[in-house]
Amino acid sequence: MRPPGSPERLEEHRRKAIALLRSGETYQKVAWAVKASVSSVVRWNQAYQRSGKRGLRTKPIPGRPPRLTPVQTATLTRVLVAGAPQAGYATDLWTLRSVADLIEKRFGVHYGLTGARRLLLQRLEWTWQKPERRAM
Repeated sequence: MRPPGSPERLEEHRRKAIALLRSGETYQKVAWAVKASVSSVVRWNQAYQRSGKRGLRTKPIPGRPPRLTPVQTATLTRVLVAGAPQAGYATDLWTLRSVADLIEKRFGVHYGLTGARRLLLQRLEWTWQKPERRAM
């Protein structure tokens, strides 16, 4: 499984490991320093030996492309940040249902609750917040 982080961050991680190896560190020390397994460090070193810096590049993630374009995702983020009342909802709380409905109304793309959750958590890197209860 691919570790979390942007492709640039993962590539930087590999370059740091190679720099440590080239400075004379052992595989074990490098693995500990970059918080990776020894087998990963060995694999990165072999890729570097074969292809140089090109061998350390992150490969594209296979799978279905996102249903929302980057422009649509940026627009969605702006609408979500503006708040639910601005988007025509009665309360100031975003629910998965309201986010999925907003996406369908605004962009014509159907998202279920699981898809909306995945979009918010993974792609937009948002977390859910539990509303604070206050005495009236």
